[in-house]
Amino acid sequence: MHMTRLSLKNEIFMTFDNHQHANDCVIKPLNEIRQIVIFGADDEGMQTETTAIEITRATKTFQTGQRALAGINAQIRSGEFVGLLGASGSGKSTLLRSVCGLEKLDSSSGEIRLLGQVLQSQGRMSHDIRELRHQTGIIFQQFNLVGRMDVLTNVLTGLLPRIPLWRSLSHHFLPEERLQAYQALDMVGLAEMAKQRASTLSGGQQQRAAIARTLVQGARIILADEPVASLDPESTRRIMDILHGLSRQQGLTVLVSLHNVSLARQYCDRIIALRKGELVYEGSPGGLDDLRLHRLYGSQTEELIQPQPLATPSFSASVA
Repeated sequence: MHMTRLSLKNEIFMTFDNHQHANDCVIKPLNEIRQIVIFGADDEGMQTETTAIEITRATKTFQTGQRALAGINAQIRSGEFVGLLGASGSGKSTLLRSVCGLEKLDSSSGEIRLLGQVLQSQGRMSHDIRELRHQTGIIFQQFNLVGRMDVLTNVLTGLLPRIPLWRSLSHHFLPEERLQAYQALDMVGLAEMAKQRASTLSGGQQQRAAIARTLVQGARIILADEPVASLDPESTRRIMDILHGLSRQQGLTVLVSLHNVSLARQYCDRIIALRKGELVYEGSPGGLDDLRLHRLYGSQTEELIQPQPLATPSFSASVA
């Protein structure tokens, strides 16, 4: 029998050393618990940003000589939900990996800035890359959960880069950190599964747990590389609703690569489209007409623009 949401919450509350404060604990919005400054809001000692991601002349050539990116220029505003489109091999994944610092650009490249700070420039990573990576959550098609661990612990691993080494090695998490992880799971509708093994979750549920892990990490930018490619329509709707809601209600910046054009048209504020490493379109979803789509996808166009049985984008955090 699964532990109920209320009993699980009580268990987490009662792990506080001072039990007399447990009854005073109230689940708060995630941004309050994590004390994260919502993007674009003023706070003491923090500058208000209007541009979350700035890409200038991004060029990447692999050792085989293949040009993956050819001088990409793009800006993504804070709180924006942007779709990245293009056929397989167009450079979408390479661009996302470059933006999160997992791929080093050519020495002839310009630079990539996150939150106003240089991530990499002319093929060299910034000394501040560790902190910038903390601010950037990455969601892959593969969920990268540890199947033998429970869901709550998987979500807590989002804290590992930020906590002392001895706590990372022993997976020693503080009561307030466990509460944060529970709240993140509550936001993605998985609070009642917190004590289950990750291996028991469906694909869509595992992806939602991966999103919760990103939230606990404290990311202000979410980069998602085809996060719904292997999911059924209902799971796809839930994942897209959650990502869209995080942008709208939490002020997070989301850059998501998608294969399905209908999803991009339904959810995205703006579209960036790549073809053979070149940026061929940047604008509103409505401006991506059939002619442009055929240039992007060729004979695959009809399949990719088929409407999905999805509801209007909506998101509500299930706060108890």
